[in-house]
Amino acid sequence: MKKALKIIGIIVAVAGAAAAIYFAVKKYLEKKNQAADCEENYVSCSCCEAQ
Repeated sequence: MKKALKIIGIIVAVAGAAAAIYFAVKKYLEKKNQAADCEENYVSCSCCEAQ
């Protein structure tokens, strides 16, 4: 019984670590995509100044 609980504990710990890594990578990619979107959607206002 003690061995089974130890195995279950290891499985839970690995699953927790995998979830933490997943959310960290997801958050990083969202932040990176927001920065890329800002650069792509940037429009210079120089055309308004020329008029």
